[in-house]
Amino acid sequence: MLHLASRSPRRSELLSRLGYTFGTLELDIPEHRGSAESAGDYVRRVAREKAGAGLLQVMTNPGAVVLGADTEVILDDEVFGKPRDAHDAAAMLRKLSGRTHQVISAVSVVNAAREAQVVSESQVTFATLNDHDIDAYLSTREWDGKAGAYGIQGRAQVLIAHLAGSFSGVMGLPMFETARLLREFGIAPGSAQP
Repeated sequence: MLHLASRSPRRSELLSRLGYTFGTLELDIPEHRGSAESAGDYVRRVAREKAGAGLLQVMTNPGAVVLGADTEVILDDEVFGKPRDAHDAAAMLRKLSGRTHQVISAVSVVNAAREAQVVSESQVTFATLNDHDIDAYLSTREWDGKAGAYGIQGRAQVLIAHLAGSFSGVMGLPMFETARLLREFGIAPGSAQP
């Protein structure tokens, strides 16, 4: 059976859109970037750790396959995680304003015999935002719990001047890469899971 090692409603929604049947696993993985760790290495490591921790929860099921993912917003080698509060979210949006940042989504899939990973990298350009734009977006509360203080699938779309890459990857789970990776593990959409 396929398990999603994530509490993210967006990842669940995207995996469901692909037609997969899956269970979800509750994990508490610390997400702290090492001092000498590149931003890309950090995202890949966290995705692997989530998948590995999830597999430990379901090891009694010999057919278990676990998907773990991580998505981060990166500007000038700074990783923009989830904002602590509205003040932190506003500071992030001011830094992103009028600039192009990178969004990296890593997806790791593991079972008892193997593991594999894919990475999606996108470039997102924000329009130049004034205080009114930022305050209006903050009032939606969409920023809460989202890397970089925005959700591309919601009202933040009006803040984004250009996207080069994967919309679903910026949302939290690159659908094309995820489907291809799951096929390598013999998991097809809509199929009955063992």
